[in-house]
Amino acid sequence: MNKKIIALAVAAAAFGTQASAVELYNNDGSTFSIGGHVSVSAKGNSDVGGTDIISNSPRINFTATQDLGNGFTADARGEYAIDYLDGGADSFTTRLGYIGVTHEDFGRAVAGTQWSPYYDVAGIADMPIAFANDFLYDNHGALGTGRAENMVSYRNDIQLGDNLSIFGGLGWQDNATTGFDSRGQVALGANFADFMVGYSYNAGDRTAGVASKQEATSHALSAKYGSYGNGLYVAAVYTMNEYMHGTSNYNGVANPGADVGIALKDTDAVEFIAAYAFANSLNLSINYEAVESNESGLYNGTVYSQMAFQAEYNITPTFVTFAGYQLDLGSDLTGTENDMWNVGVRYYL
Repeated sequence: MNKKIIALAVAAAAFGTQASAVELYNNDGSTFSIGGHVSVSAKGNSDVGGTDIISNSPRINFTATQDLGNGFTADARGEYAIDYLDGGADSFTTRLGYIGVTHEDFGRAVAGTQWSPYYDVAGIADMPIAFANDFLYDNHGALGTGRAENMVSYRNDIQLGDNLSIFGGLGWQDNATTGFDSRGQVALGANFADFMVGYSYNAGDRTAGVASKQEATSHALSAKYGSYGNGLYVAAVYTMNEYMHGTSNYNGVANPGADVGIALKDTDAVEFIAAYAFANSLNLSINYEAVESNESGLYNGTVYSQMAFQAEYNITPTFVTFAGYQLDLGSDLTGTENDMWNVGVRYYL
């Protein structure tokens, strides 16, 4: 397994994607750390007016790693949503909870609620703080398109040269979520210098949102160049889906766990982002997203389409300001538009 990838896997287990974490213990091959972030922003609707103060998905995580010897490293993480703006009624709901074992040659196995192999391929445009990739989060826990619940996964990366590697992943979920049967997925891809291309397939039956049991499937294709937050970054994702997206999300606002509405039989989705981070850490980006339904009749046409212009600036490595304006480009299902803006700050633990 690529030594760079293995190092990133263990680092991700210890610190996640945040800029830093507090390491409380490091002795004799064992570590324990606390990380996460909190955010506060003002979010408004340009068409109907009004401004809300929101928290932008705050979380806290606890991570332990242990050197098992013979090249194996174990890690365990619990990550929980925290709610500090409206009384904390939804605090400490689980975002992630897993145990993993990683080896430089044999790869990485993980069991629990985790980011899925499908997301490794399809999530490469899901980067900005204010507005990002909504369609991945349409019942993502049960469908395994984002943070997959009840999943066992395996990943490996094989180095073929100084600048070339191929990677792959397998994932399986049980049927613990009502309305969704067990699911499987596979991801494949290659990294060459600063480029990456990937493909993933995700399949399993569902009864939620359909008249009778149907197989919900998704093919995801993606490509990217660069690293987000470091100079030029360009990424694109295209998915072809059956019964993966529901009409409850046609306003373009992801609402995981909500009523799925009617599961659409045949949809295509696309996400594109172009970003440039200057040497002073100012990161400017533009992203476009759309979901199209290929059904005949009432649910044919654009489910939603939107474009956002965004900026992020690191005052310090752990204190980030951000602003974004999202244009609603229209929906054939609703005929209404809903432009939105979001301005705030995020502090990484």
